[in-house]
Amino acid sequence: MDYHLVSVIVCALGLTAGVTALSYGDPVTKSPFEKKFSQEFRDGYSILKHYGGNGPYSERRSFGISRDPPESCAVDQVIMIRRHGERYPSPALGGGIEKTLAKLQSSGVEEFKDDLAFFNDWSYYVPNKCYYNAETFSGPYAGLLDAYTHGTEYRDRYGHLLDEDSVVPFWSSGYRRVISSARKFGEGFFGYNYSTNAALNIISESESMGANSLTPSCDTDNDDTTCDNLTNPMPQFKVAAARLNSQNPGLSLNESDVYYLMSMASFELNVPAFSECINVFTQDEWVSFGYVEDMNYYYCDGPGDKNMAAVGSVYANASLTLLNEGPEKAAPLYLNFTHDTNITPILAALGVLVPDEDLPLGRVPFGNPYSTGDIVPRGGRFTIERLSCNATALSKAGSFVRLVLNEAVFPFRKCTSGPGYSCTLEDYTSIVSKNLLDYKSTCKIPSSYPQSLDFWWSYNTTTELNYRTTPVACQESDAMQ
Repeated sequence: MDYHLVSVIVCALGLTAGVTALSYGDPVTKSPFEKKFSQEFRDGYSILKHYGGNGPYSERRSFGISRDPPESCAVDQVIMIRRHGERYPSPALGGGIEKTLAKLQSSGVEEFKDDLAFFNDWSYYVPNKCYYNAETFSGPYAGLLDAYTHGTEYRDRYGHLLDEDSVVPFWSSGYRRVISSARKFGEGFFGYNYSTNAALNIISESESMGANSLTPSCDTDNDDTTCDNLTNPMPQFKVAAARLNSQNPGLSLNESDVYYLMSMASFELNVPAFSECINVFTQDEWVSFGYVEDMNYYYCDGPGDKNMAAVGSVYANASLTLLNEGPEKAAPLYLNFTHDTNITPILAALGVLVPDEDLPLGRVPFGNPYSTGDIVPRGGRFTIERLSCNATALSKAGSFVRLVLNEAVFPFRKCTSGPGYSCTLEDYTSIVSKNLLDYKSTCKIPSSYPQSLDFWWSYNTTTELNYRTTPVACQESDAMQ
């Protein structure tokens, strides 16, 4: 035998073994100066947080509080309200986008250059007008996929509350995309038995439903001045328009065109999951766009309109009743589906995420807590958890309440003495009760309309509405059966 060859093989095997050992983290090779925790926090900017509520879902930036219940506690009741998933633009917004696209096409520019060069071989992602308002169903950010995935995740988190021997009701407002989201969530949450053990209740969005609605309205005109006069006055939009016009002589884009192009880009993520138009605009311009959306929500459907706290009081008050009845008298699960503008009034009624001062017009107030990318993204959800807790060194045994917005736990006002920074049910009830406004008098609800939310106590257990059995009409918006 060639002993030289044997020694070479042995050396090779030894080297290989050594490399393998090193790759598994041999302590001898680790530097005592290696940092165990990164000191870099460079994720302050994300497009997902600066398009308002237009594009794909993203979790809320948290306070670092664990999403799981504290070790001493178990969730014994859940009241969730969820926005529908990702969708195509509305017909109104789509009309504005189409006008801006037509402006580009009729500008006389033969070949777009620089930031707009992609338009030379780009097609609008909305196939035809029938897609406006509809939930998206393809791509990684598809609205129907989002809803289904959310259902599976909540089944894993709250499945212990599900009585699989009973038919469990859940609720949707009567709009096509909302109902579609509710059904997909139901399939994910109830799994194999969705067709037999779940009962979708569709609540009409008609104004005549009064307070017995997931979409209560307030038609009084005494607090809509700012909302009605909101425009897109951010100076960054004017700068962006000037830049694009200078790159492409012959264009005459203005601030409104920039707004529609940015809106188009943010909605595009809901379909093919990427938009070349996003890179047309700078980070500063996207920050400004996000703030324009913040102002729209704040002044039109949030705490900037004093009537909205009264509207949100309907849901807040009914949920307070459920929490105090507890799972012993009420049910443990209340799953609800509606629109973004029906969630923001609830938060206003609870007095959370309300700025110390009204949002300024024309400039971005950094540190603003009313960031809609964190509040109502597509598929956004607000969950109230009732916790049953044992006594700890910090708190006595009892029932506590936690608020969870887009899967981030956030403390309720200054009531944080419970496990996991929760609030005792007693204190939560006292604080909320003292601050709720009267919906009926504030919004002048006719006496012939329902005066309170009743559908959580009076519901059907039929499974007939769990699935759609007829074709979807173009731009259908009414309740489906």
